[in-house]
Amino acid sequence: MLISEDFCLKTFTTFGVEVRTHRFIVVSSKTDLEELFEEGYLKERPRMVLGGGSNLLFTGHYPGLILSSQMRGKETVKETADEVWIKVSSGEYWPTFVDDVVEKGYGGVENLCLIPGKVGAAPIQNIGAYGVEVKDVIESLEAFDLDSGEIRTFRNEECNFGYRSSIFKTKEKDKYFILNVTFRLSKKPKLKLSYAPLKQLFKDRKDGKISVKEVSEAIKNIRNSKLPDPDHLKNAGSFFKNPAVSKEKADELKNQYPDMPVYPQPNGKVKLAAGWMIEQCGWKGKKEGDVGVYEKQALILVNYDNASGKEILRFSQKINNSVRKKFGINLKREVIVI
Repeated sequence: MLISEDFCLKTFTTFGVEVRTHRFIVVSSKTDLEELFEEGYLKERPRMVLGGGSNLLFTGHYPGLILSSQMRGKETVKETADEVWIKVSSGEYWPTFVDDVVEKGYGGVENLCLIPGKVGAAPIQNIGAYGVEVKDVIESLEAFDLDSGEIRTFRNEECNFGYRSSIFKTKEKDKYFILNVTFRLSKKPKLKLSYAPLKQLFKDRKDGKISVKEVSEAIKNIRNSKLPDPDHLKNAGSFFKNPAVSKEKADELKNQYPDMPVYPQPNGKVKLAAGWMIEQCGWKGKKEGDVGVYEKQALILVNYDNASGKEILRFSQKINNSVRKKFGINLKREVIVI
């Protein structure tokens, strides 16, 4: 366990904003948390758990306690002829975990490769990409209650998963420190190839003849062609969520803008492409000072040098205002602003 005071967070978030926190604690085990609880550290407010920092924007110095998981390890806890259950510690790097299980031929997370961050943050955000959400493969998770010091097991249905959301991002925000996540993966994968480039790439192949590694490699190529590597260009991935609207609203917009992509959902709503709308408003590739919209993907906001969190937030608000004015749609942030 490492406890630091007045700690700089610049290298702990992918936006690379120059901010500090009053206290920063690296947690390597459940025992560390128990000691912190007994010594009263966890009573400090405000308080938050920081994963890989790939979905956060700090707009100023954080006046409280930040906990960072460095818990390591994974194990197979159950196995049948068709499925395997793997428990993974929260501090493991998500892309590495995906690569490991893909190499073994296990299916379920191959569409989620290269998403930056740690395993413990995956259920909080309910990360998703290319037609798959992590909730589809989560069996359960264990979490340390920072208020009571107790450990609780959450089954999948208890996590209240939603679009880029969960109980840990809403009702129980900042209350739990996720210790590990158990994933239920398939030895006989049913591939999800509905995303247009994947469908096109594998159109002449039968599902049973396509490996999870081929799908994963294809998605890596797609991501690398569209999304900037945060190690080289500071960003937090998609800044806005794709909005879901009523069919009536979608039909109205489609009549006005025939080229607008629309995606009917099982619940009767229609999902719109936020990136397309942002691009139609002229923001793609636009830059103001050290902040800009990535030239290859309008959903990505970039810190090109030393932009502050407030500057990035103001820039995002300008984008949202123009989308609302043109389309009557208020975009919601995928990135968490603190």
